Amino acid sequence: MASKAISPPPLTASCSSAKTQFFAKKTILLSSSSCSKILGGSKLAGIKIKKRTLSSGKGFGVVKCMASPAPSVLPKALLFDCDGVLVDTEKDGHRISFNETFDEKELGVTWDVDLYGELLKIGGGKERMTAYFNKAGWPDKAPKSDEERKAFVASLHKRKTELFMALIEKKLLPLRPGVAKLIDQALGNGINVAVCSTSNEKAVSAVVSFLLGPERAAKIQIFAGDVVPRKKPDPAIYLLAAETLGVEPSSCVVVEDSAIGLAAAKAAGMTCIVTKSGYTGDEDFVNADAVFDCIGDPPEERFDLAFCGSLLEKQYVS
Repeated sequence: MASKAISPPPLTASCSSAKTQFFAKKTILLSSSSCSKILGGSKLAGIKIKKRTLSSGKGFGVVKCMASPAPSVLPKALLFDCDGVLVDTEKDGHRISFNETFDEKELGVTWDVDLYGELLKIGGGKERMTAYFNKAGWPDKAPKSDEERKAFVASLHKRKTELFMALIEKKLLPLRPGVAKLIDQALGNGINVAVCSTSNEKAVSAVVSFLLGPERAAKIQIFAGDVVPRKKPDPAIYLLAAETLGVEPSSCVVVEDSAIGLAAAKAAGMTCIVTKSGYTGDEDFVNADAVFDCIGDPPEERFDLAFCGSLLEKQYVS
């Protein structure tokens, strides 16, 4: 049967159980190491997936594992979002810090868990506050002119960032499983690693420095905050990262957790793996190259550098 490249169908794996979902309409060729990690062990090599999951649903295709060495193609750059990817920061990190800021300023505003989930559809903290105030009404203590309101929001965001950084410095929010291991694999293979986030640069730097450690942080470039004029889902931040690192967008693999982050990565022409976070489990990731609950750590490791390379190789058979 002739080989040809096609767009990769999304793969979905659960980090909390052995259940694995495949949305494959084509046969996917992976290295043996990647296959073992995705299918749960070499004993599943060559298995015909007859159901949407291993327990229920309709069939979508065949997954074959190739007994081959690690892929010859590896990413030139591994680009991570920060919030929800490195650390699940939103509900018990950023949201809490926003509310503490509102309380300090006596604004009479509280963002509950559900409301904040809706607000996360807007990229950027300052943009999030502005959109909320425009819809719900500006606090009595807010100024009246647009320019003064812009400065007011910036001051709130600065204070919120200080409170958030205090949480990070106390290490009250842990790294997500597998993050450090995947970063170490990339750095050990001479691959560029960067963090690309709509969050404030100081907050992102704090996450990288305090939670990944100064040795790793020294090797990781950060693109964050207002470094680009347009936030995700605009691809500007990913295109800037590729240009700065001196690599082609098509040679980059992005790890994201949200639909707007996925849209930004794909608009930049990059391969994107989604690791779902607390707020994004029900979002539409149909355009992702692969979808996981998390990166994982042994014995529940979900993907590694070799798997990232296999996505770039685009070895698909009709």
